[in-house]
Amino acid sequence: MLKDLLDNYITQKDVLNHYNANISYRFLPNGINGFVFNYKGINNIIVNKQLSYYKRRKTLLHELAHIELNQLCQIDKDLFAFHIQNYEDEANRYIKFLIEEI
Repeated sequence: MLKDLLDNYITQKDVLNHYNANISYRFLPNGINGFVFNYKGINNIIVNKQLSYYKRRKTLLHELAHIELNQLCQIDKDLFAFHIQNYEDEANRYIKFLIEEI
């Protein structure tokens, strides 16, 4: 799905509809670009409003990667917290891979 977005075959709105997601732009503390969480079946993406346009787009792709990689479906939340850096790295590698494929 994200590859199709990057290749301009679909729109951002199409991706958000597919993943039942919405985006909010908020002021977040320095060092936090964004995060994603699922609440009652809706994927909520929060992006730091203070970021440049490019950084906001990159952050949005990163958060969508978490959704596409099914990282929000972890049953054991304690285990998720213990391995959070692995999930961050995996999402970064995935986006890098998709961009290199263009």
